Amino acid sequence: MPPRKTTKKKSNRKSAKKKSDKSDFSAGHFFFSPFYLIGALTKKLPNWLKWPMRIGFSGGIFALFAGLILSLVYFIIACTYDLKEVEVMPARTEILDRDGNVLKNSDGQEIGYLHGKNRQIVTYDEIPQHFVNALIAQEDKRFRSHGAIDLRSMARVAFRAVTRGKLEGGGTISMQLARNSFVLKKPKESIPRGIHRKILETFIAIRIESKFEKNEILEHYMNRIFWGGSIRGVEVASRTYFDKPASELTLQQSALLVGIIRAPNKFSPFRHPDKAVMQRDWVFEKMVENKAISQEEADRAKEAPLEISTSRSKVQAGSYALDAIRRDLDRILEEENLRDGGLIIETTLDPNIQEIAERSIEKRLSQLESRSGFRHQKRSDWNGQGDPKYVQGAAVVIDNNNGAVLAIVGGRNAKESQFNRALQSRRQIGSLFKPFMFLAAFDQDIKPYDYVSDLRLKPGEITGDDPNWNPANSDGKYFSKIRVSQALIDSRNTSSIRVASVAGLESVIEVARQSGFDTEKIARVPSSYLGSWGASPETVASAYTIFPNGGTRYRPYYIQRIKDRSGKTLWENGPIAYQATPAAPALEVSRVLEDVNRKGTARAVTLTYGFRAPSGGKTGTTNGPNDAWYAGYTSAMTCAVWVGMDRGETIIKRGSGASLALPIWVDIMKGADRLPDIKNGPINPGRAQVVEAVEEDIPLAQPVEDIPSAIPVN
Repeated sequence: MPPRKTTKKKSNRKSAKKKSDKSDFSAGHFFFSPFYLIGALTKKLPNWLKWPMRIGFSGGIFALFAGLILSLVYFIIACTYDLKEVEVMPARTEILDRDGNVLKNSDGQEIGYLHGKNRQIVTYDEIPQHFVNALIAQEDKRFRSHGAIDLRSMARVAFRAVTRGKLEGGGTISMQLARNSFVLKKPKESIPRGIHRKILETFIAIRIESKFEKNEILEHYMNRIFWGGSIRGVEVASRTYFDKPASELTLQQSALLVGIIRAPNKFSPFRHPDKAVMQRDWVFEKMVENKAISQEEADRAKEAPLEISTSRSKVQAGSYALDAIRRDLDRILEEENLRDGGLIIETTLDPNIQEIAERSIEKRLSQLESRSGFRHQKRSDWNGQGDPKYVQGAAVVIDNNNGAVLAIVGGRNAKESQFNRALQSRRQIGSLFKPFMFLAAFDQDIKPYDYVSDLRLKPGEITGDDPNWNPANSDGKYFSKIRVSQALIDSRNTSSIRVASVAGLESVIEVARQSGFDTEKIARVPSSYLGSWGASPETVASAYTIFPNGGTRYRPYYIQRIKDRSGKTLWENGPIAYQATPAAPALEVSRVLEDVNRKGTARAVTLTYGFRAPSGGKTGTTNGPNDAWYAGYTSAMTCAVWVGMDRGETIIKRGSGASLALPIWVDIMKGADRLPDIKNGPINPGRAQVVEAVEEDIPLAQPVEDIPSAIPVN
């Protein structure tokens, strides 16, 4: 009897084990079954082949599972977008200045509109077939035969992403329509923005293809295309460039419009007719490849003259201020998931200061062009074709109290040159950087009343310098010793470099970084002490606000508030402060910069131009001179001004920041000083309360032996 009991228990355990095995298989083995299959198929292969195949096939299966999960997630996100937005054009968005009025350009035209101000909708049947054929041939030649995705194009994109490390091209017309119709939601931090947007627009395009017919997709797309300036849609483009409705477009005109879609400002037939013709002829060849026209038709069409409207005034390129606002607006809409339409955008721009800045730059540069030694193209001589080669200027004005940008000018005329020099240019700043060198030195207990050698630099004296590097003083004079403050007041190179070298290059660069400069672009060599690297006027203006603000820098911003049509606030901005440097050294540098305006390189502020309000600042001139700068401030505002040639040529012999940029700065400040809401007063009125600050002004005539020297005199 006992043995029989034992046998029964074993049998029960075996039965339980079989049930457990079945349960395990149903729960987990199904998931791993592809890997078991790979193992079985490769079991008899030699090791040198078996394991690479197992790893490769297993990796492929993992990638497939991950792709399926990712696709499901993005499809769910894509379903949150309402496809009715594809059919309905965005309502007009208005951009207001700080006074609540619609933004205007320098000609007094209202330009503060997006979308509805200049758009006319047409149906697919109203568009000539040769325009549709040209559009398909260039933008998506297999549009009629594929769905939302062109697999051949996507394979090409993937190959380029791997070989070039750059995601570009491959978008179908449906994908472009998705991109133009929606503000795509901000990606997770773990997913690069470019990849996120490409995947999301792909899944939205799949939904678009499932809802709309091909001709409907083309109709919506043609009504949304951007053709430069304020031109949206094929109807407005046709009336602007050819003075005719889109229904009357010829083959040549259709190909030209399609050809300039990629870069409508760069290929504008008004300014670059030769480039526009090249793009038109390129579209003809694409149409031949797509069998939309014959080679004989293309050759005949290429011989047709370019018939462009002479009424260029209909193309409103906007303004540099609008460009800056649009840059920030696009970022905000994407990050906050706000609809791009039917909004009220309240900005920080002061219309009076903006007008003063624009008029001053044009007036002063016109005067420069009339000088006998000026050898460049004058603006009055520009024929309207190609990029202008006349002298340009830029200015940015910032409210010291909060960082709000009150005015921005990126050139002499936004219709003639869309390049926004205030934001996009990176010109050498030269001596404009010296105050930040002294800031680093003062933070290490060097004082304005210390003495420093102003003699020629000796080879190897400055750590890390090139033996052939031998910067000179601009006046050709050298002194055995001068006060540290005098080195900055007179913008002397040799003594300023010695001051900076005591602080050390890394300390100086760190001060630059804290002040808002892009230090990745600064070479770690002593010549960087003299501003041999570039920055934009916006960056310079923002950096200089730390001097009137006692070391505090506010992030510059243009948009104060975004509202919907009912007046509900959707997004609100405000000051964001950074303590760039300790207060004491910033206040000490500010005192010296006030002396620069009283008796230094910028003394023309008072002596020549009669600006009496307390102010500080610094001139900057690069070799040539190729760049002329002045950055300065009052208690209320900071302004940076740049003057130069786009191609970096010498502006005019014996030109300087003091003679070319400073007069514009004075015009702006004097004009703003007369405005009721600008209150200029003493700079840094609370600096006496700062314990670390210098308590008394030691006269320059004090005997040398009575002053401790922090810097060795060679």
